[in-house]
Amino acid sequence: MSYPVKIGFAPTRRSIFSAPDAIKFANLTRERLGELGVEFVDITDINEEGLLYQECDRIRIRDKFRAAGIDGLFIPHGNFGTEYECARLAKELGVPVLLWGPRDERPEPNGVRLRDTQCGLFATGKVLRRFRVPFTYMTNCRLTDPEFERGIKTFLAVCNVVKTFRNIRILQIAPRPYDFWSTMCNEGELLEKFNVQLAPIPMPELTAEMKRVKAEGVEVPKTVSYCRSCMKIEVTDSELENVAALKVAMKNLCEKYGCKAVAIQCWNELQNQIGIMPCAANSLLNEEGFPVVCETDIHGAITALMCEAAGMGENHTFCADWTVRHPDNENGELLQHCGPWPISCASCKPTIGYPLAFDHPGAVEAEAKHGLVTLCRFDGDNGEYSLLLGNAKGVDGPYTKGTYLWVEVENLKRLEAKVVEGPYIHHCVGIHQDVVPVLYEACKYLGIQPDLYDPIEEDVKAYLRGE
Repeated sequence: MSYPVKIGFAPTRRSIFSAPDAIKFANLTRERLGELGVEFVDITDINEEGLLYQECDRIRIRDKFRAAGIDGLFIPHGNFGTEYECARLAKELGVPVLLWGPRDERPEPNGVRLRDTQCGLFATGKVLRRFRVPFTYMTNCRLTDPEFERGIKTFLAVCNVVKTFRNIRILQIAPRPYDFWSTMCNEGELLEKFNVQLAPIPMPELTAEMKRVKAEGVEVPKTVSYCRSCMKIEVTDSELENVAALKVAMKNLCEKYGCKAVAIQCWNELQNQIGIMPCAANSLLNEEGFPVVCETDIHGAITALMCEAAGMGENHTFCADWTVRHPDNENGELLQHCGPWPISCASCKPTIGYPLAFDHPGAVEAEAKHGLVTLCRFDGDNGEYSLLLGNAKGVDGPYTKGTYLWVEVENLKRLEAKVVEGPYIHHCVGIHQDVVPVLYEACKYLGIQPDLYDPIEEDVKAYLRGE
């Protein structure tokens, strides 16, 4: 899945400082964004300078950016900048905002300073706060500094998370299993607070679509062939066909209802209807960057979409249970589920076989790759929502069934307390990538409280600043 992100580019200046220098640095910034492959909407057609500094131009810029459907707003301060125009524009657009200015040169021999960019950033930040506009600040640096490239890429990922979160619709297949009170959610509240929409369908609609795609005989055979090429098959031909049909049916229903993720009642009525576990089908869709979560976990599906967006398509997410402590590592924990993890997570060729606790086939077996992972969980109750997040590393541990990864965290007792005391449940989402700073920063735009399970907040803030 691709994640195109488009930003509005509105460089600014103030009249008492050098307009030619502001224009010069705006153009240099345009060139640098082009080198980095950033898609941006420019304002060179608004006035001859291609800069934001007066009211009549601000209105035209606003209308142009709205029409273009920008996902974020980048306001480079070529010199001091016109803070009130910047703040008005940001307030009206309602998208993530990035403030930055190129570092000033040494003053002229006569003591004159041509730009004074840092001071302008201070002023704009204050006025944005007055307007209650959240914003991201990238340190006052040179265009050639590594923190510029890193800051731009981080901001694009933040925009992607915000864009994704504000446009969520989840296909809910059947109600949650009766036994899983922990996965209940407040559908109305999610819609009212976050515009998160659910598209609930009954189980028979899914099984009817499975029958249709099997009879059609187009996508199902392709999926069967893909499974045979990428996985070891320890189920019958008819069971594998059902796995493929389930995957194709879920994807078709998502397209029908305009959904970006699936939360499925994975047990036990599904097994009664089609005779297989859904895990392998879930794995196939997860591999396509299309999150499917188990046990009708709506909050888990939201988490997966956020985490997938934060990764910008570089890696795919996996949904897991916090399960048991490592037998030998005091800070080790087993992340495991019956087998829905994407194939690319695996450290070896996965197997389609049988799960840990059920008699029906259709689960995937594979240990996940080690290395650094981000773990997170969007959850809430009593009207308040937060995002638990932090890092872990994959470590060696005993073999177990399903898709699994033993991880080590800084302090497992502290993490355990976070999950038990809530508002979180035993489900989390992982990705083989450090997206903690991106998710942390995105929270400020979404009305969600970031909740780091390790005391690394100052380190995250430093990273975002460019340190």
